[in-house]
Amino acid sequence: MSTLKNTTQVNGDASSSIVRATIVQASTVYNDTPKTIEKAEKLIAEAASNGSELVVFPEGFIGGYPRGFRFGIAVGIHNEEGRDDFRKYHASAIHVPGPEVDKLAELARKNNVYLVMGAIEKDGYTLYCTALFFNSEGRFLGKHRKVMPTSLERCIWGFGDGSTIPVYDTPIGKLGAAICWENRMPLYRTALYGKGVELYCAPTADGSKEWQSSMMHIAMEGGCFVLSACQFCQRKDFPAHVDPLFTDWYDDQHDEAIVSQGGSVIISPLGKVLAGPNFESEGLITADLDLGDIARAKLYFDVVGHYSKPDVFNLTVNEHPKKPVTFVSKTVKAEDDSEFKEK
Repeated sequence: MSTLKNTTQVNGDASSSIVRATIVQASTVYNDTPKTIEKAEKLIAEAASNGSELVVFPEGFIGGYPRGFRFGIAVGIHNEEGRDDFRKYHASAIHVPGPEVDKLAELARKNNVYLVMGAIEKDGYTLYCTALFFNSEGRFLGKHRKVMPTSLERCIWGFGDGSTIPVYDTPIGKLGAAICWENRMPLYRTALYGKGVELYCAPTADGSKEWQSSMMHIAMEGGCFVLSACQFCQRKDFPAHVDPLFTDWYDDQHDEAIVSQGGSVIISPLGKVLAGPNFESEGLITADLDLGDIARAKLYFDVVGHYSKPDVFNLTVNEHPKKPVTFVSKTVKAEDDSEFKEK
């Protein structure tokens, strides 16, 4: 397991608060959620042993990002192999809350870390791409469901709503997340900025070089630390399936071929790359975050403060949960029901 670090301490500035953060760049153990959690346990412990207070995992780490799977879907077409692929994928997803969430909370407590974990959540038979948040005392803080799945993801994942766009005010900073191409949604980013996000986690499946530009922009736009976590996967990491379509950038078909190249990175509010990107291997990407850089960056540009122009621009965010079925029951007290009163 390779490790990239930038652990430069800030000297002589007692007012600066330093938080050591680690991104985990690693592959899911596909179709085996217990082994995936075992792998996560080792990686969290390794990060904690290096002094990390915050550990961030990629999009869909628990349950897996189904790269290359088409689930037998084309316009007007479905098939049995695709349905069975989905059955297996659903079986690997987790309930939130549930026993796997309890286990992750215990890992956060045991290692004394704040944990942001990408997971595939199942609610009945609908799946959601979700980020789970835990504090260092082992408490499950809550979740963010991806509000807009990308492309074919919309056929296998449900859509989140405004009720799960949290920013948690913690002793290490205000913690929130945008999953993958949510990071390209200006209004979603603005919602996080409006809640004061300082530790902006970006679990993703986008390992492209162009992704780095988005992460740099967000760090400078939001005046926040950006921690982008992407899986590093080889063809051999994926289960066999009938119609694979892997990456755009590698044509080779052998088991060692890279199909998700990572690129995990940590960027400061001043636009400085603190650690990463790593396009080479699984590994831990670690940096010391000087929270004083947030104020330094916002001297000149505060996107929801002195640079916001609310007299011209305004965003309204609907945080009410959207439920497909609402039951309204009539409660009748016998003493108030004239049919049952004696005449």
